[in-house]
Amino acid sequence: MHYMNRLKYILQHRYYLKIICFIFILGLFLFTLLYKKISIYNIKDTEFIGYIYKIKETDTKRTIYIKGKEKLIINDYNKNTKINLGDEIKVTGSLKEPQNNTIPNLFNYKKYLYNNQIYYLVDAKSIKVTKYNTKIIYYLRKIIQERISTIKNKEFIQTFILGDNTLLDDDLISSFRTNGISHLFSISGMHISLFAALILYILKRLSYNNYFIYSVVILFLLSYVYLIGFSPSATRSLIMYILFSINKLLNLHISKFDLMLLVLVIILLINPFYIYNVSFQYSYLISFTLVVFSSKLKYIKSNILKSLYISFISFLISFPICINNFFEVNFLSIIYNIFMIPLISLIIFPLSIISFIITPISYILNIFTTIFSKLSLLLSEIRIGIISFQKPSIFIIIIYYIFIFLFIHNKKNIYIFLIILLHKTYPYINNTKEITYLDVGQGDSIVLKLKYNKTILIDTGGNPFNKDYNISLNKTIPYLKSKGIDFINTIILTHGDYDHMGEAINLVNNFKVEKVIFNCGEFNDLEKELFKVLDKKKIKYYSCIKELNIDNNKLYFLQTSVYNNENDNSNVIYTELNGYKFMFMGDAGVDKEKDILDKYNISSVDVLKVGHHGSKTSSSKEFINEISPKYSVISVGKNNRYGHPNKEVLDNLEQSKIYRTDRDGSIMFKIKNNKLKIETCSP
Repeated sequence: MHYMNRLKYILQHRYYLKIICFIFILGLFLFTLLYKKISIYNIKDTEFIGYIYKIKETDTKRTIYIKGKEKLIINDYNKNTKINLGDEIKVTGSLKEPQNNTIPNLFNYKKYLYNNQIYYLVDAKSIKVTKYNTKIIYYLRKIIQERISTIKNKEFIQTFILGDNTLLDDDLISSFRTNGISHLFSISGMHISLFAALILYILKRLSYNNYFIYSVVILFLLSYVYLIGFSPSATRSLIMYILFSINKLLNLHISKFDLMLLVLVIILLINPFYIYNVSFQYSYLISFTLVVFSSKLKYIKSNILKSLYISFISFLISFPICINNFFEVNFLSIIYNIFMIPLISLIIFPLSIISFIITPISYILNIFTTIFSKLSLLLSEIRIGIISFQKPSIFIIIIYYIFIFLFIHNKKNIYIFLIILLHKTYPYINNTKEITYLDVGQGDSIVLKLKYNKTILIDTGGNPFNKDYNISLNKTIPYLKSKGIDFINTIILTHGDYDHMGEAINLVNNFKVEKVIFNCGEFNDLEKELFKVLDKKKIKYYSCIKELNIDNNKLYFLQTSVYNNENDNSNVIYTELNGYKFMFMGDAGVDKEKDILDKYNISSVDVLKVGHHGSKTSSSKEFINEISPKYSVISVGKNNRYGHPNKEVLDNLEQSKIYRTDRDGSIMFKIKNNKLKIETCSP
């Protein structure tokens, strides 16, 4: 009893608790920055043993997550061996390091895996099961999955019961993110609370012993979170429920603020790297804010206004996370969440649980999920509330949260809205010119960001061997948004080859574009298809022009004659930006190079975009010696089938500093105060 009273005293004196918690949190955060984990595997290792804790499967490969000496991800392209969760397997294959992002600001897969304690991938040659599953938890998960697979609407049931959304349609998942409601589909506070409330409702009719009741609830929730794999957001919800229950049962009278600090300390002690998990950031910060400021809700009498207040506060708290990771927010999500949250939490989620137990109920569930899905897809087409923002620095994020909490504490403090406005308009007053050669594999795509956020895109890239992969949606558009660009003034297509304009239709269908410039010569089928889209969207387009003016910057199109091949008909562009000379060759070959030398007087180019990805058909020694580039950029795919760049071309460029997208990733030339700075985004 003495120790219990002493514990109460320490916990109730919040200054002790705050100081201890802040020291722990700061220490754990510094640990994640300073601690550099090195894999116990050697890159030459070829055999790996571990048990399977996760499996993902597509048409082309099976991705197997195993844990042995440490976690590994196995890429299995053969899919010959029958495996199940919990099985111990022996894998023969080769290790490879995951890659960093090669386009600035975009998702860093290597860092993501590092934060999940995964340091290598394995390309499997053979897989052998050495021991079949004996873990009860995986038997249970397998039984649940098998039952779910027989039920109508299995994609929603699997999402809500197991936290696995792999069965959901990609377009539907994308609509959730666009509408700002994706948080409803990860196991977190809402789901844990509903499970707990259901069990409490049943147990309180069977027993009056609160210690017994809450012990059973906590044991169930612990088992459930273990079943779904201790995801960060679910783990946070579990710890939060346990602490709040203990506080209530023992009458400790610890403040909500201090309890939320304790939640953070405990979860970071379990895994300090959870702090970098986006779903955990969403889950914890929104929960923290709503719990700490819940007293303000009692002054709001109307349930509708109360829902609006909660939705608005949640939006504000998630705002910096959204623009830091996705570079845009949907302001209409404040309204969407008011009716989407009740629809999910009160109807679809409970019906999913009931359908799992009583399968005929799934037909009723199907009515609501169909309505919900169509509604989400329809709302995602409404673009008026979606606004993009330049990726903020960590300093800007801290400033955001300081003023957000000041606003929540005192609504008269409206400076947060001024900061949002300044953040949005900054790209328009930033006078730094940027020329970025994007790594789009074996293709070209170059972004010229000029004064007042005027933007030119030279080529769009495109992979003719994998047309299902959308480069524009996965790379180009996210990059543009991350720079605060929401409008392309001009797309210049050097010529009609797929690796230069294959993404043009996708891009104009998903981004605002003013006009498009084509090259001279006959138009191929790909270009004609683009004409139809441009006509439908009433986007202006021109061909075979001589120059282009954008905000006092002049681009010269070095037209010589019309050739009998698409490559030599490429638009070759020359421009000077703050005295620095840039030249973009498209796929122009040696014949056009000779004609350019005969017609134009060009020398001492600062930056050359090398023609035709470094093919031997371009970049003749005569041409290179005449223009004498200081820097040369070769846009080329890693291990491409064409053998680009050619050794002879590299020899011709030996007096130039060579950058290659296959080795250096995206290459950025930044001009500020008339000084040129070069940055790369290496794999």
